[in-house]
Parts: sequence; C-alpha cells; structure tokens
Amino acid sequence: MERPAPTGFERTFADDDIIVSKTDLKGLITYANHTFMEVSGYTEAELLGKPHNLIRHPDMPRCVFKLLWDTLEAGNEIFAYVINLCKNGDHYWVLAHVTPSFDDLGNIIGYHSSRRVPEPAAISKVKTLYQSLKHIEDSASNWRVGMQHATDSLLAQLEEAGIEYDEYVFAL
Repeated sequence: MERPAPTGFERTFADDDIIVSKTDLKGLITYANHTFMEVSGYTEAELLGKPHNLIRHPDMPRCVFKLLWDTLEAGNEIFAYVINLCKNGDHYWVLAHVTPSFDDLGNIIGYHSSRRVPEPAAISKVKTLYQSLKHIEDSASNWRVGMQHATDSLLAQLEEAGIEYDEYVFAL
C-alpha cells in the first residue's frame, strides 16, 4: 500500500478518546479499535495484518522508533510523542504508551499501544527536537547511518540533561 503525501492538515480527536492497537512481534497489526480507524481513516480490513508503520509520518525521526523498539524488546514500556499519517495524508499527534505483552512464561508475544491527545505546548517543544533529529537523519549518506547519528545525538542530549527519554516526555 502506497503512503499518501502529507496534506499539512492536522486532525484531532477527543481528549477522552484513546487510540488502541496491538501488534505481533514483527509489528503487524492484530487489533485496532474504532478510534484508531476513525482518526487514521483506515478500515479494519486495511489495518489488520499490515505493518504498524503504515501510519508513519515522514517527519517522524526513525531514531525515536529505534529507541521505542529497543526499549520494548528489552521488556520495558515506553512513552513517546508520535506524529502519524492518515490514509488521506492528514496527520495527528499522540502521546503513545507502548508496552510489551507477555505469555505465561514471561516471553514477549506482542505489543500494545494506547495513545492519547497530547498537550499542545508539549508538541510545540517536541517538534523542535524532532526536526533537529530528522535533519541529522536526512543529512547522512544512507538511512541507517542517519538513524544511528540521530540516535547518538538524542542519547547524548538526554545524558547531558541527566534524564531518560520517558522523563523528557513528561517534562514537556
């Protein structure tokens, strides 16, 4: 499925709505709630079995997803601000809480994400960071090198501030 070109139009959803999705270990969507479908513009049939990155906005730095996946694969939860791309090219910001799902033996069997409406002031601040990280990524010779340079930059900024990414997210 080809991704649409961004329109620049921002969609919102109600403060008391929660976008929920579940994926398998490879990030393929196994569940999407009504709010997810309504906001993203995709039907259940278009989402189920598809990679969750179907909704990845091109302005979203890859290094944030690297941090997210590294954290999840270590068995930990993460909170992150994410800009997503709708089926028609509109976008929407979320504050995502992503957790691994475990079986009875403690093995990770998938991932669960609950996303809420973020505070506008926080998005205003995170946009600056994400633009900087995206610039680092786009300036490299290839996407993997760019993602690593941006990851290094992000981790250095967090280390200098003496905080973890989740702490940064909640400090905005």
